[in-house]
Amino acid sequence: MTQSEPELEQNLIDRLTGLGYEPVTIRNAADLAANLKTQLEKHNNTQLSPEEFKRVLNHLDKGNVFDRAERLRDKMELIRDNGTPLYLEFLNTEHWCQNQYQVTHQIAQQGKYKNRYDVTLLINGLPLVQIELKRRGLELKEAFNQINRYQRHSYGADFGLFQYVQIFVISNGVNTRYYANNRKQEYKQTFYWADAENNLITPLDDFATAFLEKCHLSKMICKYIVLHQSDKVLMVLRPYQYYAVEAIIERVKDTDKNGYIWHTTGSGKTLTSFKAAQILTALPKVHKVLFVVDRADLDYQTSKEFNYFSPDCVDTTDNTKQLVAQMTGDSNLIVTTIQKLNNAIRNPRHESVMEPLRDKRIVFIFDECHRSQFGETHKNIVKFFPNAQMFGFTGTPIFADNAASNTYGKRTTKDLFQECLHRYVITNAIADENVLKFSVEYWGKIKRKDGSLINEPKLDREFFENPARISLIVDWIIANHDRKTHTKKFSAILCVSNIDSLLTYYESFKNKQKQGLHDLRVVTIFTPSINEDDEEANGLIGEPDFDLKTSNSSHSRDQLAEFINDYNALYQTQHSVKDSKAFYTYYKDISKRMKDRDRENAQDRDRADILLVVNMFLTGFDVKKLNTLYVDKNLQYHGLIQAYSRTNRILGELKSQGNIVCFRNLKENTDQAVALFSDANANEEIFIEPYEHYTEAFNQGVQELRAIATIPNDVNKLIGEDDQVEFVKAFRNLIRLLNVSKSFTEFNFTDLNMDEQTFEDYKSKYLDIYDRTRSRNDEEKESIIEEVDFELELIQRDEINVSYILKLLAELRQNTKTTEEDYQKRKESILELVGQEVQLRSKRDLIEKFIDEEMPIIKPEEAIETVFQNFWNQERTVAVRQLCLKENLKLEAVNQMIADYKFSGKEPLRETIVNACNEKPKLLERKKVFDRVVLQLLDIINKFDDALGAFEEEQ
Repeated sequence: MTQSEPELEQNLIDRLTGLGYEPVTIRNAADLAANLKTQLEKHNNTQLSPEEFKRVLNHLDKGNVFDRAERLRDKMELIRDNGTPLYLEFLNTEHWCQNQYQVTHQIAQQGKYKNRYDVTLLINGLPLVQIELKRRGLELKEAFNQINRYQRHSYGADFGLFQYVQIFVISNGVNTRYYANNRKQEYKQTFYWADAENNLITPLDDFATAFLEKCHLSKMICKYIVLHQSDKVLMVLRPYQYYAVEAIIERVKDTDKNGYIWHTTGSGKTLTSFKAAQILTALPKVHKVLFVVDRADLDYQTSKEFNYFSPDCVDTTDNTKQLVAQMTGDSNLIVTTIQKLNNAIRNPRHESVMEPLRDKRIVFIFDECHRSQFGETHKNIVKFFPNAQMFGFTGTPIFADNAASNTYGKRTTKDLFQECLHRYVITNAIADENVLKFSVEYWGKIKRKDGSLINEPKLDREFFENPARISLIVDWIIANHDRKTHTKKFSAILCVSNIDSLLTYYESFKNKQKQGLHDLRVVTIFTPSINEDDEEANGLIGEPDFDLKTSNSSHSRDQLAEFINDYNALYQTQHSVKDSKAFYTYYKDISKRMKDRDRENAQDRDRADILLVVNMFLTGFDVKKLNTLYVDKNLQYHGLIQAYSRTNRILGELKSQGNIVCFRNLKENTDQAVALFSDANANEEIFIEPYEHYTEAFNQGVQELRAIATIPNDVNKLIGEDDQVEFVKAFRNLIRLLNVSKSFTEFNFTDLNMDEQTFEDYKSKYLDIYDRTRSRNDEEKESIIEEVDFELELIQRDEINVSYILKLLAELRQNTKTTEEDYQKRKESILELVGQEVQLRSKRDLIEKFIDEEMPIIKPEEAIETVFQNFWNQERTVAVRQLCLKENLKLEAVNQMIADYKFSGKEPLRETIVNACNEKPKLLERKKVFDRVVLQLLDIINKFDDALGAFEEEQ
């Protein structure tokens, strides 16, 4: 018999009690507060009066989750009843095992709904870990969604003590994951725990022993949660990150040896190295920690994060004097570039100032240490700092097989850094679902009809740079780009062999755009130089060069200037190539533009569709909204893996794999690279299945769906919630499979055992269930369907928007010969289409009202677009006024909040809404008013301002 949820819960409590947690009975908020008082008194060895404890509760009940995480780690200066100060500690972060540990279950909180939480771990009386359980066989995602619901409905109630939760754990007994308290993350940002060899620890019982052991859990909370200052969110390290940092700390404490961390590209090496640097600065024997990056990788975000931890530790200037001043000053953490570090220790003018540091214990941490400059840097550091300790991070180490010769010979990562301290390769990351698999597709004449690949003249530049060949490739990209990037929801990189090829590609895209053949936004950057012999022979990626002084190629520089003018016209910027500084500023703007697509408030007008490069941005460049790499250059070994890995960052359900489209035969090179950086038999783990696998799986899924609902209308007969959930899961499986299938060039609906119209009809029923679940009244009981993730991003078609519907209405109006019967049929088909699209369903009533009330009275000389726009604006005004009347709000303030949201994508603050009220609500009522108003504001924006298409630009 399947283990029930209560049995799972009791077994966990027994295990935790055995691990030393004190069991405590807490049924409600009053019990929680009383227990908190007792535990804080015990932890601080004091007694608090009722009035003093009230001040403590008021101190704790401020700010959001991030603010509270900071407050948790600080002491409170409590003014006692007798006027003396007491410094109250909430968490002992220095000696993390010296805290008070309790376990309780089924605490009830009354917020918007009454919720009961499964298992709660209390440290010094505060709920710092919340565990949500589901019985065996249920999806873990349901527990994740249930916690999200608690966050919306009740965590903020009763002094908001549950907003002090640092770590969530979700489990169905068989699989267990953990994650930091961050409302913005998705299910894919939850993690399995593992041992040091990357063996997953998934059963709940084993997880409790390994992860929830008191000292380990406290260590994770006190040392390995990062308060990400830029985004104001909590982040918790994954197991391999934890083991890497621990290994470095142990190495520094116990030895003077170097070491390197081999963590695959996309696994979060910068966060790991940041945390290592942060902890090392606190060790007494370490004089300074230098975090060393390539100039190309020192972006705004990295600088900001380090500067928050240690003010002014990042030197973003080109002046080496500032680095020397930092090194001889009080800064214990310095972030600098390889280029400036080399200059500081080699330039004779700095020697006398740097001399006192020569014998100090300085730890150097190198990000992306596979770069070629590290050979020279290593030599210089060893020569100047005999007591230095060096640690490198890389996703693609240099072995004897992929080492390139330079002045210092073939130097491997092991030669430079000695021992690999922790290893986490691409197969580990894919198995843990921390990065995506790749879909590699070979295009054009290089593939025979039977699928085998034709050998090409690998180094024949005339063959590859033929403008006719490049023009055909551009045609293919234009035809297939929307398919690969989900209608431009994601960006792509196109990497080519040399500057001559890049110029030909750019001009081809530009000319075809002038002919009206595409609307892709293509941006480019390269370092102007003489096109010497192509360095493609070794298939590796050259280092970015921002020095324009060495350039003596006026032609390519003039061409770049022209391309930058195109960029300026497109984005209203003012970049140039007048000098190296201006060129580097342009580089950083492109980098920021690409990365800003990942931000919540990203604007579509700022997007770039294709980034055209030779070498730049192919290593160490992380963008989640980048899912496709077009390759027309020879890539090999770490160059190939680095370039491919630009595409495989995890992001939601829509991004199911990283797309690689090779316009050259790189099959052998790909197999060699995979074998070198994982193992010889890893192809099946790293690459997605062929097209036929997904169509067969889809057709099997159709059978399972039809066993639940033979035809779409049969969904109406599914009365019980359990039956509806089964249908939702069965159809969601088809959505997922269709999402992957459509990314293949050969996709055709005729390969599936369900035609497109039937799929759309089932989709309508699927969305009906979603709408019913989301539109429940507050008084209605909670629905189990609400815990199911409908993954609507997989079925949203941006091209079906208000502008598109308006065109259909214009055609309906212009066809004067239409009979009444035909008119009604076409009207129903338009409304049916509106009902099938996620982003239009909220607008269906309005569009139907326009058809019924406005279209019959439109005068012949009036444009339907103008009439519709006036109608839309009037309805929007009415909706806003109704909200103001209902909630007693100031009209001007509400319009401003809507405008601010459309600009920034951020919901208004509680204070903003309170100030918008004509009569300020009572303190206890404010949260309810805030939640209600925000919900109604978002409904108005969703209905009137989202998914408008070209109509939005006309408004």
